[in-house]
Amino acid sequence: MALDFSGQNLRGRNFKGRQDLAGANFSYADIRGANFTNANLTGANFSYAKAGLQRRWAIFLVLVSWVLSGFSGLTWVVNGYIVSKIFDPYTLDHKIGRCTILIVLIPFSLVTVGLGVVSGLGALALALALALAFIVVGSFTGVFYEAFTDAFTGVSSGAFAGGAAFLLAGALVVAFALAGVLSLVLSAAFALALTVALAFVGAGAGAGAGAAAVAAAGMLLSIYIAWRAMKGDEKHSLVRNIAIAFAAIGGTSFRGADLTNADFTQATLKSTDLRNTILICSRWHQAKMLDRVRPGSTYLQNSQIRQLLVTGQGQDTNFDRENLRGINLKAANLADTSFIGADLSEANLQDADLSRAKLKQTQLDATDLTGATLTGAYIEDWGITRETKLHGVRCEYVFMRLPTKEDPDPLRKPDNKREVFEDGDFADFIKPIFDTLDLYHNQGVVPRAVAIAFKTLAENHPEAELEIVAMEKRGDDKILLRAKTAAGSDKSQLSAEYFDDYNQVKALSQSQQLLLVEKDKRIISLENMVDTALKQPKFYTQGDTIMSDISGISIQGSSNVSGIAGGGSVANLGTISGNVSIALNELPDSPDAEKPGIKELLTQLHEAISQSSDLPETDKADALLQVEALAEAAKNPQESTKQKTAKNAIIMLKGLFSGLPAIASLVEATNKLLPAISKLFGLG
Repeated sequence: MALDFSGQNLRGRNFKGRQDLAGANFSYADIRGANFTNANLTGANFSYAKAGLQRRWAIFLVLVSWVLSGFSGLTWVVNGYIVSKIFDPYTLDHKIGRCTILIVLIPFSLVTVGLGVVSGLGALALALALALAFIVVGSFTGVFYEAFTDAFTGVSSGAFAGGAAFLLAGALVVAFALAGVLSLVLSAAFALALTVALAFVGAGAGAGAGAAAVAAAGMLLSIYIAWRAMKGDEKHSLVRNIAIAFAAIGGTSFRGADLTNADFTQATLKSTDLRNTILICSRWHQAKMLDRVRPGSTYLQNSQIRQLLVTGQGQDTNFDRENLRGINLKAANLADTSFIGADLSEANLQDADLSRAKLKQTQLDATDLTGATLTGAYIEDWGITRETKLHGVRCEYVFMRLPTKEDPDPLRKPDNKREVFEDGDFADFIKPIFDTLDLYHNQGVVPRAVAIAFKTLAENHPEAELEIVAMEKRGDDKILLRAKTAAGSDKSQLSAEYFDDYNQVKALSQSQQLLLVEKDKRIISLENMVDTALKQPKFYTQGDTIMSDISGISIQGSSNVSGIAGGGSVANLGTISGNVSIALNELPDSPDAEKPGIKELLTQLHEAISQSSDLPETDKADALLQVEALAEAAKNPQESTKQKTAKNAIIMLKGLFSGLPAIASLVEATNKLLPAISKLFGLG
């Protein structure tokens, strides 16, 4: 049974290394100063809990910040006094040392305000180096030797000390950042008062006025840097990180703990150490002071992600290439958000609104998308797997590509803009792509070689259960063949073997390839599909072309082919048409003379294609082969494999006819015949 600490005072308690806290209830508990280092807190409830510093640690840090503020103010006084002496006409000695400090002060201040502390320190080092170089050169030439020795020895050693003290003035910035609003005001007042008092007492009215001016400017610079750092300005992130790290000393520590599925809803988390923690699906909704935790290398180091986790509002935001593995965005508003190349593996996206989100190349391994909305999302090359949860996904349509200027078509699915996915249809549509073998051909694609090599691969590896689920044209002469595989198949080996065979067949003579093609009509069908894909401006088939039951051909070496029937040439148009007629005659007639059946509809389609004057001979031959495939499938129209064959054939026919004029008689005929044929196959 899970332990219950709800509402208890646990300040300073030590839970270090405990493994019995999984699912424990810490809601509304006071856990300030508690130590959970390396504890197992899987599923623990910290909602409304109060983390951070105990009172004694908070008082100690405030006192430290005041000391640092006072010391920093003193360094500005010293520097202000030294610089003011430059303009004193009665003090002409030691000018070089004083000028050096002024030369260093000006670029440091200006660069720090404009570019941040790190850049300011760089400018400080550069200015100091140049100033010292100037002094050294002058010393060696003898021109400034006396002034140099006087400036940094004897009576004027205070000037050198002031310069050294200035290097410590940055401590004021950290002090202000640590102190909080109230102590910031007190520290500033204390240091400023000290500045003015010492300046006027030590130098008189004239020098004191100059010293006060320089010191006041330094104080304002420190306050500005502290303010910008705590506002999250990336230019001053170094200051912020140092301040937060120091403030987390003595605070609540979760360092190295397992916080998988832990709930921090509306918890107060100031001065909390979360370094090296496991934060898979941890809940941060409306958590307070999440920006004051010490995040280490977790996703909480990103201010934009912290804001999203707290508010749940990330609409139209860019998270491209971010590591968001294990993040909990349950019910978040992510409409129009870009996750291109991001890693959302193991994330919780239940009920999230991902409408029109850009999910190109987004990794979604084991991501929970249960109940999420994906309508209008761009899912080009997204990385879903068998472990990705898509139950109850709400999606009316998706886009298979992210449009570009060169390729503005996003490839909507379903293709018909008036059609949408019904409940549960999207998961069924996308399921075949969960575990696929992607065969990308990037130059000189030979459709016949593709068909033969794939057939050979399916024959050699029947256990892989290869099924073609997609064929996509990319570029002028590039094509992606995507095949579904059985679980556990070695896709790397399959790909290597396929391309070995493909390159061998590609190197064969045309006559040898033709003999291979005649060996099996399935090769002809697949060759035609590849050829059509290359010819069409857009081509995408989502279906199953099963190749595992093909008998076969073996390829050995670059030119030795066995299993080929001798003689003959590729069938001409008349032979193909004759084969179609034979296949059609084997089908039963419709029992109702007034209601045409599958035989009658395919006969009409056969005649329309044969008599068409708009279709080139090569396309006509391809179309007739698809009619023959439909006729073979019509012998058992309710069998699932036959329905898949019919579906592919109809897709091929639509692709072949897509380039014809709308008024062509063949187009008019197929617009009536193909829907009726689809219905008889139970394809809707």
